Amino acid sequence: MTASPTLLAGFPPVLDHSTRILILGSFPGEASLAAQQYYAHPRNQFWRLLSTILDEPLADMHYAQRLQRLLAHRIGLWDVLAACEREGSLDAAIRCAQANDFAMLKRQCPALARVCFNGKTSGRFEPQFAAAGFETRVLPSSSPANAQLSFEQKLALWRDIIL
Repeated sequence: MTASPTLLAGFPPVLDHSTRILILGSFPGEASLAAQQYYAHPRNQFWRLLSTILDEPLADMHYAQRLQRLLAHRIGLWDVLAACEREGSLDAAIRCAQANDFAMLKRQCPALARVCFNGKTSGRFEPQFAAAGFETRVLPSSSPANAQLSFEQKLALWRDIIL
């Protein structure tokens, strides 16, 4: 008899009362879970993309400072999934997914206007957010597994997150 995979827990949201833009990923990968940090894999381009867009050296900052700077730009982070089973880091391996409770967003973030999805997996939630009245954008994944687009091609599409 084989043991079933352990249910993995995601991270709490990074947002505040003034958050205008929320970037939703799918679920933290192994490197992120181990580090307890969003987008911790060294080859994930998330921090590099936002560093370029915001013209700030986020990628060179300590993690807590990165989060503070995002909030200063009124940008929040979260994932669409609160928990799941998964071996490895690929979204295709996600099983028994449990979505986060998004009902609190309108109360906790009254200024929230745009929700951006980091990749196709999180982008499956886009209709739900559009129906709730948010502007939405499904962006190419910043993951190293998404090698179809160059950094420059991703950057051109990611620049659209800023209102």
